[in-house]
Amino acid sequence: MTAAIAGPDGALRCPWALSTDDYVSYHDEEWGRPVHGDDALFERLSLEAFQSGLSWITILRRRPGFRAAFAGFRIEKVAVFTDEDRERLLADPGIIRNRAKIDATLANARVLADWPAGDLDDLIWSHAPDPKTRPAPRTLSDVPAITPQSTALSRALKKRGLKFVGPTTAYALMQACGLVNDHLETCVARSAREGRVTAPGTSASPC
Repeated sequence: MTAAIAGPDGALRCPWALSTDDYVSYHDEEWGRPVHGDDALFERLSLEAFQSGLSWITILRRRPGFRAAFAGFRIEKVAVFTDEDRERLLADPGIIRNRAKIDATLANARVLADWPAGDLDDLIWSHAPDPKTRPAPRTLSDVPAITPQSTALSRALKKRGLKFVGPTTAYALMQACGLVNDHLETCVARSAREGRVTAPGTSASPC
């Protein structure tokens, strides 16, 4: 089940957020907050692909290295990476040196470079479900790994030529980028996003 748990400051949070300080900051300040912009979404999509089979903390702690290695995930810059750049990435200890994932990231950048500006943002956000149809999850068991919307998003991205974008990766992207709000019902971060006030260690309630 696993409902929200009080952290050292007494505020209730999603249980996964309390395992490391890095997670607390990411959970409170980033995860589930709306992300827009083609480059920003390309970064999130790429990092979610690299995360496949690994824990997110592994990626989060290497994010500065990823950003340095992939030119800040600027699509137009990554799209013109050369074979020498590919070899550099395969030798870079600051990232995950997975050949298939590196190749997919470079291929995706080349595909996206041909899209009109804003197309990636529009495509991804067109798959955001109506929040009124999604009750707040009370426990981690209420949070899905795949949804019909993430399956549809995965299909749409693959149809447009993108790789490493399966339904699970697509749903992780939707969670991270705020297309859905999967903070637990009593989580302080959910309260902040919805404009509610939560006293430490208590359930959220409207202002």
